[in-house]
Amino acid sequence: MITYYDDRSVQVTSIAIRVDGRSYPLAEIGLVWHRRGSRSWRVLVGRGALGAALAGPLVAAMLGIAVAVWLHRSPTVTIAIVGASVLVGLAVGPLADVLFEFLDRSYARGSRQLELWARWRGQPTLLLRTGDALRFGQIYRAVQRAMESGPPAPRPQHRIASSGSNPAPRRRP
Repeated sequence: MITYYDDRSVQVTSIAIRVDGRSYPLAEIGLVWHRRGSRSWRVLVGRGALGAALAGPLVAAMLGIAVAVWLHRSPTVTIAIVGASVLVGLAVGPLADVLFEFLDRSYARGSRQLELWARWRGQPTLLLRTGDALRFGQIYRAVQRAMESGPPAPRPQHRIASSGSNPAPRRRP
């Protein structure tokens, strides 16, 4: 038995796909496809908040410099205001790495619900639903490898389909 993917809730092997304790033998699966759900506004708002957190100190620094020039005060006051504004702008530096890491993870997880479907025992069956795009891609690729590498004789013809509700089989000339 070859294990293609294994985590706490999903295991893909050369024999079966196991999801949350349910087992789907590959010999009983004839077609596999995926669907994408609608975008999650919560994720998109979170990304916007991270962008605002990154831009906020820089905007404050630029406004401070503009105010210092607009006030036409003595050079000492102007330099003090510009210096304070630059320090505020530099404050984003140490936080930028952390904020960019959160932003990067947000894109790796994705902003949609992804579903893995299979025709199991002749019925369309939802195997997995997740919002983690990176994990979904790993699982989907593992299922593809498992379906492609199995012995073709004892099993029905296995196919991996593109996204959609229920793809039609290809016609060969």
